[in-house]
Amino acid sequence: MNRTTLALIAGTAALAVVTGFATLSTPDAGADTAKAAAELPVERTSLLCPAPSTSDLAETSYTSFTPVTKGAESSGNAELQSAGEESADKAGKKKADKPVLEPEEPGKPAIGDTSGGDSPALIGTAEGKFAPGWTVQETTQVAAGTGRGLQGVNCSAADTEFWFPGASTDADRTDYVHLTNPDDSAAVVDIELYGKNGALESTVGEGITVQPHSSEPILLSTLTDEKQTNLTVHVNVRSGRVGAAVQALDDKLGGDWLAASTDPAGSLVLPGIPKDATAVRLVAFTPGDADADLKVRLASPTGEFTPAGNETLHVKAGMTTAVDLGDVTRGEAGSLILTPTDQSVPVVAALRVTRGKGDAQETAFIPATHPVGTRATVADNTSKGSTLSLTAPTRAARVKVTASAGSGGGTAVSKTYTIKAGTTQNIDAPVPSGGKGTYALTVEPVSGGPVYAARTLVETEEGVSGFTIQTLPDDRGMVAVPDAEQDLSVLQK
Repeated sequence: MNRTTLALIAGTAALAVVTGFATLSTPDAGADTAKAAAELPVERTSLLCPAPSTSDLAETSYTSFTPVTKGAESSGNAELQSAGEESADKAGKKKADKPVLEPEEPGKPAIGDTSGGDSPALIGTAEGKFAPGWTVQETTQVAAGTGRGLQGVNCSAADTEFWFPGASTDADRTDYVHLTNPDDSAAVVDIELYGKNGALESTVGEGITVQPHSSEPILLSTLTDEKQTNLTVHVNVRSGRVGAAVQALDDKLGGDWLAASTDPAGSLVLPGIPKDATAVRLVAFTPGDADADLKVRLASPTGEFTPAGNETLHVKAGMTTAVDLGDVTRGEAGSLILTPTDQSVPVVAALRVTRGKGDAQETAFIPATHPVGTRATVADNTSKGSTLSLTAPTRAARVKVTASAGSGGGTAVSKTYTIKAGTTQNIDAPVPSGGKGTYALTVEPVSGGPVYAARTLVETEEGVSGFTIQTLPDDRGMVAVPDAEQDLSVLQK
């Protein structure tokens, strides 16, 4: 075997670990020579954090965390850097910006912060021991003005398509879609808006260029003249890839980040509705040519029930449908489950959740999400301000939850919980022993059916209780790499 062939095989194996997927096949498809794929830790993870706020009153914290992962490399590094990567000194010479944060070791949170309305978008990279399951939380407190309250988002990976049901161009709303390009070449993006009557006419959203290592906030009201209370935003990347998130700011009801819904699917789970929610709005959209008819159920601590008057939801093809569910949780933890009544039609969906009354109202969003899978982590927790919600929609499940050491020290603590089928439980999550500062919660299903999770974070500023909700999909910290053997016969064909 020559050096070129050996290099190709080695390169393919390395690519499998870095990218998270690979397919290898034997020369004879009928031969039973392939071995089971090995689960190995990923070697590199990239995350993108949108610019947090334009408010001079904004106070933003970043919390980074990597779970300790068996089999991970012994060395590595991670950092969050300004999307511009470099700045110029007075002589015009390029110099690297100081990272917002640099973690010291897996298993311990690292924190950084910024203030004001000029904070840039961030591009993060973790390699080696910091890569498997790396998560970064961006949390912003805005004391007053449009979007006042608590805004939180999990920094996410770049991709080529995103769906955001729940956006708006209403007079009281100021919604931006933030596009961040981590690569060395420009990305070209189309933004499509869908309202209650279908696609909104606009050519401004076509062919938007996002320069390399930069971020563009696009105000939705500049893409259309129509004022629509409930919109679905579709971000489609023609070339390159971007990170995307919608910042939804309301003049009266606060604001938060709307993360992308999971890919269109026939059944969806939207976990973690706070038990004290005063209003819940469901927004759904189907991108196909067929209408969707969905059963609407709420998984509560005691089991599933159908919200009165909202037993089913009809979603017309290509049109955004919204329904107000009121205080659907009735003072208990809850998660919304959408399933087809008959024919399965792919849909996307999100919830807009309101807490408080009068001038003290605040809003957050829960998009449909993937299950926890192997493992999921959420950072920036506090012992009194965090609520972890777990849902087992089909079968009972046992789940291990670990509270990491605190950002200021302490020791990790784990507990195991049983979630009954068809229920949602706000669990009494563990806290680190002797911990100081914020900590991470890692969720790992042990047995049973699929588990969905969400974390609610609450902070009070000047008497107003702000909150934000993040879902916990699988962290993709492990990748299946087939165990391939040398077959010299391929060189003779």
